[in-house]
Amino acid sequence: MAYTAKDIRNIALLGHGGDGKTILAERMLFDTKAIDRMGKIADGNTTSDFDAEEIKRQYSISTSVLPVEWNKCKINVLDNPGYFDFAGEIVQALRVAEAGLIVLTAKGGIGVGTEKAWKALKKADLPAMFYISKMDEDHANFFGVVDAMKAQFGNSVVPFVFPILNGDKTVGLVDVIGKTAKKPDGSKMDLPADAAAKVDEYMAIINEQVAETDEALMEKFFMEEPFTAEELQKGLRDGIRQRTLTPVFCGSALEGFGTAELLDAIVRFAPNPLEGKPLPTEDGEFAIDENGSPAAFVFKTLSDQFGKNSFFKVISGTVSADQSLTNVRTGDAEKLGNMFYPKGKNNTKTASICCGDIGVFTKLSSVRTGDTLAVPGKTPAIRGMEFETPNYKMAVVAKVKGTEDKIAAGLTKLNEEDNSFTVDTDKETKEMILSGVADIHLGVICSKLLGRFKVEAELKPAKIAYRETIKKTVEQQGRHKKQSGGHGQFGDVYIRFAPQTESEDMIFADETVGGCVPKNFIPSVEKGLRNCIKKGVLAGYPMVFLKATLYFGSSHPVDSSDMAFQTAAGIAYKEGLPKAGPTLLEPVGNLKVYIPDSYMGDIIGDLNKRRGRVMGMNPTGDGLQVVEAEVPFGEMSSYAIDLRSMTQGRGSYTLEFVRYEEVPQMNQAKIIEEAKKDAEEE
Repeated sequence: MAYTAKDIRNIALLGHGGDGKTILAERMLFDTKAIDRMGKIADGNTTSDFDAEEIKRQYSISTSVLPVEWNKCKINVLDNPGYFDFAGEIVQALRVAEAGLIVLTAKGGIGVGTEKAWKALKKADLPAMFYISKMDEDHANFFGVVDAMKAQFGNSVVPFVFPILNGDKTVGLVDVIGKTAKKPDGSKMDLPADAAAKVDEYMAIINEQVAETDEALMEKFFMEEPFTAEELQKGLRDGIRQRTLTPVFCGSALEGFGTAELLDAIVRFAPNPLEGKPLPTEDGEFAIDENGSPAAFVFKTLSDQFGKNSFFKVISGTVSADQSLTNVRTGDAEKLGNMFYPKGKNNTKTASICCGDIGVFTKLSSVRTGDTLAVPGKTPAIRGMEFETPNYKMAVVAKVKGTEDKIAAGLTKLNEEDNSFTVDTDKETKEMILSGVADIHLGVICSKLLGRFKVEAELKPAKIAYRETIKKTVEQQGRHKKQSGGHGQFGDVYIRFAPQTESEDMIFADETVGGCVPKNFIPSVEKGLRNCIKKGVLAGYPMVFLKATLYFGSSHPVDSSDMAFQTAAGIAYKEGLPKAGPTLLEPVGNLKVYIPDSYMGDIIGDLNKRRGRVMGMNPTGDGLQVVEAEVPFGEMSSYAIDLRSMTQGRGSYTLEFVRYEEVPQMNQAKIIEEAKKDAEEE
């Protein structure tokens, strides 16, 4: 059927990994006859987890868009990954959703993923709803979980649906607003007395929250006058939009109860795209306009060896397949061509998509995530999504020599669909560096390289860009004399090597007098030294903070040459610097760790083991503490994984380079040994 913007609901499914989001989405599709059989995660045949990696790993990696039709409305369910390595997917989904549904289990309760989902919706200022899943499991504790949610998330949390229990078993579901009850099979049942008392208790909370949405309703509430059905409906919608009401629903996706009540509530209470938040632009905001000129925002990309799928939301007017729109970022005209409604991997072709709805373009090769397609001059560029800086860095190495270019090309393609990782070549170590959220994230990227692009890559710890310097002043002669048939080679220099603090780059000085070294060969001496400082004498790292002063030398009228003096300078360097107290320098960064207060002791103890210097601790104002420290980069390669383990995923951090400092002598031998081993392997 044809829909308009007011008939659309875009809902992001959020929550901890394994709490039941994908099966709930599958149940929604099955109950609305969008699919004819329920898939199972264990069988690898769910509608949303269709990627080969998702099937293999048995959890969601990418957001799937699943359209569900219910009560003359279309609900686009955006099923998001629960594992933190794929948080970039959630950033994209929340840009086009009007509300979030957080799934948590009746037995497990509030997980870290539940907390993160709540914070993400709060940051995006989007309405939140909860669905307590797996009510069929033993020891399911709906009311205990609700109490914990109220304690953690506030008094806005209130059940709109709750179970009638016989022991642990759910024998009915109560609709609080409708004051009715149903058996799990959907047939009506009488409302037991204790359930009726709970309805009154929850309705008192709901009425109070509804009253806060409007002054007239507040007055009515104080006068103890009942709200009309229309006033209650409007107050409920406004309260949810304003985040003063957070409804709780429940059910079992496997057993098939509670889903109809949830779908009813999404249609009744969730905002449609016209009621949603305006989209951010560089200069302000853009409100979705169904009467405006055609425009679409690309929020997600799927890319493989066959081409590119660009997922978009229509933000103005109606977008048709035969149109040509301009990419606001590039100024290029894009002929839209094939256009589809997505449903997992099964897309349905369509000629047009209405305002507020979600679709897929295929083969728009120059379009990327975050682009706005519009009529020139009619729609401003919607601001792209911002992803957290990826801090977990590994070197990508080709398993088969000669396939490096294929790896680079594959990573470029994968980066089109996952903007939360970066790929760079370290100019100093010459390594290809892959930066992501953590180990699972990078592991999935490498698996996709093999699965989609048939190229095998390995991950190794990224080399640290150490430096070398000296601590003493030495004077050293460098003499190069070689005689063969014809002209020989002769260069003779005396150089003073000294530490300095003015410049990381070498300072070269000439103190010769009387032409002992002819002026035309002095640049040769400097050139020879500059070639040498690329490799230090300890472990082959660049030499820094060095002053080299040429103070004496000699030459031969026939045998002296540019190359002879370069060589002589090199001899002075190689023989003199080992006597000058050579030492290693390591990069040190400013670390900021954001953690709940309860983890403070573990974090500081761990930083001490990493040779970190704690500089201070400050509250952030949102229940977290930020610990600031200076730490050597060489101690931080596994920090993303270790921090997640220490804080159960609640911690995050940033690390920025500050300066180079001397490596403690006790740590230098191991670094030198590893550098020499790497040099032998090259």
